Amino acid sequence: MRRALLAVIAGGTLLAGTACDSDATTGTGAAAAPTAAPTSAAPTASAAPDYTADTKLVCARLQSIYQGELRDFGTAMGKMITYKEAKQTAEATKAANAAAAELKAVAAKIRKETATAKNPEFQAAGAKSAAKLEQSAKDRKYIAKVATIKDLNGTIERQLTDWLTPVAGYCGS
Repeated sequence: MRRALLAVIAGGTLLAGTACDSDATTGTGAAAAPTAAPTSAAPTASAAPDYTADTKLVCARLQSIYQGELRDFGTAMGKMITYKEAKQTAEATKAANAAAAELKAVAAKIRKETATAKNPEFQAAGAKSAAKLEQSAKDRKYIAKVATIKDLNGTIERQLTDWLTPVAGYCGS
């Protein structure tokens, strides 16, 4: 189970949702001659800042969160399933609480790390991912509907995609 969960977590961190912004400008106004080039070699004053290096640093810190706290979430979910299958309700509830706590921890760390990003859009994406994780930890719909390993494996990729897509566009390779 751990290998499958880790593979899904790793896959979730590599979601290919990389956003491409096209800042191509088109000339407006009349050209002096039909053969004149419409573009100039001079940089514009409104050129977007380059956040690439900072984004890579933040993404590296997010990767360590995915490898640590999401692994702990998977472990708690595995324990919950084992206890549910053994009809040990009290222990299953403790494990579900631990899984929810792990989701909250992941949310807090994503929020903290992306808040340090220089790119304001990346900051907003981190806040959105964190909010999705917090909501899942709070309402526990996802946790409650997982009763078997098959349930977990059948839903974890979709759930990770939902939680992490906002930041994956910045951290996709």
